[in-house]
Amino acid sequence: MGSTNHVPGLEAAQARKFHHPYEPYDIQTQFMSALYRCIDQGQVGIFESPTVLMQNTDTAQGKSLSLICGSLTWLRNYKRVKFEEGLSVDAVDDDEPDWMLEHAREEKRRAALHQRQQLEKRTARVRARERKLKERHSNGEPHRKRQKISTTEADDEKDDEARFLLDDYESEDEHAQKAKSKASSDLGFSAETVALMKKLGMPVDRKKVEEDVEEPDELKIFYCSRTHSQLQQFASELRRVKMPPAISTEPPDKSNTGCEVSKEPEEDFKHLTLGSRKNLCINPKVSRLGSTAAVNEKCLDLQKPGTPQDHKCPFLPTKETETVVHDFRDHALAEIRDIEELGAVGKQLGICPYYASRAAVKPSEIVTLPYPLLLQKSAREALDISMKDHVVIIDEAHNLMDSIAGIYSVSVSLAQLQRSRAQLTTYLQKFRNRLKGKNRVYVAQTVRLLDSLVGYLTGSAAQAKDAEGVVKVGDLMAGKGVDQINLYKLLRYLQESKLARKVDGYIVHAEEQANNQSGGARPQQLKSSPSLHVPVLTHVQSFFAALLNPSAEGRFFYAKNDDSLGACLKYMLLDPTHHFREIVEEARAVILAGGTMSPMSDYEQHLFSYLPRERITTLSCGHVIPPSNLLAWPVTHGPSGAPFEFTFEKRNAPAMLADLGLAILQFASAIPDGVVVFFPSYAYLDQCVKAWKHAAAPSSSSSSPSLFDALHAVKPVFHEAKAAHQQLSQAQPASNESVLAAYTSAVTSGCGRGALLLAVVGGSLSEGINFSDALGRGVAVVGLPFPNAHSAEWRAKMAYVSQKAVERSDLSSGQGKGEVGKAAAREFYENACMRAVNQCVGRAIRHRGDYASILLLDRRYDGVRIREKLPGWIRGSLREGRGVGEVVRGVRSFFEGKG
Repeated sequence: MGSTNHVPGLEAAQARKFHHPYEPYDIQTQFMSALYRCIDQGQVGIFESPTVLMQNTDTAQGKSLSLICGSLTWLRNYKRVKFEEGLSVDAVDDDEPDWMLEHAREEKRRAALHQRQQLEKRTARVRARERKLKERHSNGEPHRKRQKISTTEADDEKDDEARFLLDDYESEDEHAQKAKSKASSDLGFSAETVALMKKLGMPVDRKKVEEDVEEPDELKIFYCSRTHSQLQQFASELRRVKMPPAISTEPPDKSNTGCEVSKEPEEDFKHLTLGSRKNLCINPKVSRLGSTAAVNEKCLDLQKPGTPQDHKCPFLPTKETETVVHDFRDHALAEIRDIEELGAVGKQLGICPYYASRAAVKPSEIVTLPYPLLLQKSAREALDISMKDHVVIIDEAHNLMDSIAGIYSVSVSLAQLQRSRAQLTTYLQKFRNRLKGKNRVYVAQTVRLLDSLVGYLTGSAAQAKDAEGVVKVGDLMAGKGVDQINLYKLLRYLQESKLARKVDGYIVHAEEQANNQSGGARPQQLKSSPSLHVPVLTHVQSFFAALLNPSAEGRFFYAKNDDSLGACLKYMLLDPTHHFREIVEEARAVILAGGTMSPMSDYEQHLFSYLPRERITTLSCGHVIPPSNLLAWPVTHGPSGAPFEFTFEKRNAPAMLADLGLAILQFASAIPDGVVVFFPSYAYLDQCVKAWKHAAAPSSSSSSPSLFDALHAVKPVFHEAKAAHQQLSQAQPASNESVLAAYTSAVTSGCGRGALLLAVVGGSLSEGINFSDALGRGVAVVGLPFPNAHSAEWRAKMAYVSQKAVERSDLSSGQGKGEVGKAAAREFYENACMRAVNQCVGRAIRHRGDYASILLLDRRYDGVRIREKLPGWIRGSLREGRGVGEVVRGVRSFFEGKG
């Protein structure tokens, strides 16, 4: 981890003044104080805080505001103290009068403040200009564009096919090729663009970042979340917070301690949001292409050296538009903007926001970006951002390890491999006579490698007894002539020649040309397969790259009939440590935050196992509600008295399905308003609904012919399905959004019955949805949603965890290696299950006055091991497990007391 530069006394002086826009709850003050201390001491923090609506507002989320106020208070306090320390003047002569030392100090202050004042003046002018434009627009005056944007597509129709031809590739010198391609390949810029960006003073490589002394890289907060919509919400909450500036423009008041800042004026945050080309492209010829790969290829194609000026992207920064780039920087920093607003600034100024935003990175205080741009090293290098000595905050971090594994794991289907082979053949038919030298050699090697992978899936995998299994890399590369391929050189060639981009680009181009030529002949290979036009070689290339990964980090698998891919090959990353370690070691501090981070032991053991325990801070906050507002209860027995144990072997029994339906019927009758029930899988939910439709209604519901009808008579039923969400009560297809909207309408319509929502653990309704107040008076979880321990992937995961535990263990306690490994694998397996459960039960209880019941339908929830993995705020209200009858009586009593 980067150097911490802890400032003694800083925490004690300022920790309690967080400039929160509302009166924070005690747990939020605790959260901000711990966050402040963690950053100041340069630690890794794992913070759990249930999401709560702030007092006097319906929208502000407490966790996000706590992250903002705690981290940015530390940042400005730290910069203020460091600035004052930097102004110290040592006396050269003991006889020097105090007024000379003070004069020298003030001169240093004026010099240090000059650059900051210039930026503040520029951004102030931008804000004033934007206010005037908004006023004119609101008064009906036309909004004048700064630059006319031409969207003609005439040139696009005349694209020369030669742009898809491979450049000559003759050199075998790895170092020369690396130097030649670094700017265009690693960073995603063409050589010409790099030259232009250098002229503009914009960073284009690591060396430039280190040597650039004209504009210092300000210490900043990198805030990362999963989606752009979550980052938009974060930006809106950042606008609520006001803080004094880090550096005063006036000398400190001699009457105070030098730390008092209450008299300082407020200063807006220098915020920047980063995104991909696909998110920020403003060229209609490029952005309309849709896919990320197509947008990237077209963007780079428009920058190629030798491209006629009238064919280049008109929005790309040039020497002539240097002032516009600087204007964009000032606009980007003048206001807190989300990704769409940053794109709008680029359109207004007529400059590419993807490239121009680089100029705003250094002076910013807080940079927001989605998971992939932070967690993927190639993406960080393409954006030219470094975490060195900065603070990294990752929100919604409960699935961080899965996200890292997902980014670095890759699957490729037999159909994709065959399509890539066919598309490469189409490309060769067009350009074969124009390819020479090493291009011919490496293209032939690519074909052989594709054939080898196809051969494995159609041969060994197809004949294997098991439907899925582990594959050795050697088996995947056993095709004819593949043993002669130097995979390192081939991968370097594919990266530097951009073969996949060229082929994918040509396929799209050829298909467009064929569609535009009415009655014209289409390329034979394109006619042979209606789905062939879908570019896939770029995706397949990422699987090629996985073949070079160390075997200790991951495993390869085959699957004969994957649900989404059919016959396929998969590479699964088993160890996320390596890919996240670089961020941890470079950053000053790393914070993982989430509403439900429990159980936390996985992060310490499987993500930060190399860190000493004292470098890790953990915090699990309580809830703002009193314990009396929550009823949490394991339900251990069904209405028949049979134990509730929804293991894979027992849960499908007809008696168990009937007992579950009757239990939900009784709970739905006892709980007012909305009730949400989470099932372990879509398949099991569908099976339950099918069984209830054929099961006779209880005798007390004689008017209902089936158990499902009896449920619907108590509350209208809504159902989340995997492929197409469907509202069962009306048997008509509906999207997930419309199902949620219909459920909400049924609960809030005033009919008094409420509604019943049947959802799935890990589904789209189990995360990020607020079932507050009447929408979630009852939340139930059916069984423990353990992953399929018999799948090849989970067997490999468990074996890996077991092996690592044995390697790290101290066997002096008397436990054997087998026992240690088995215990670690079991712990990891249970934690994966309970993290999913905790996400579901966290959907209820969203503010101080909220109340709800949480029912855990399985007797295993009454065991100590499982209970300890629930969040602390639930454990405090958790009762001893009981049968359905006693729980129903307790639920009725609970809600009668709230009436």
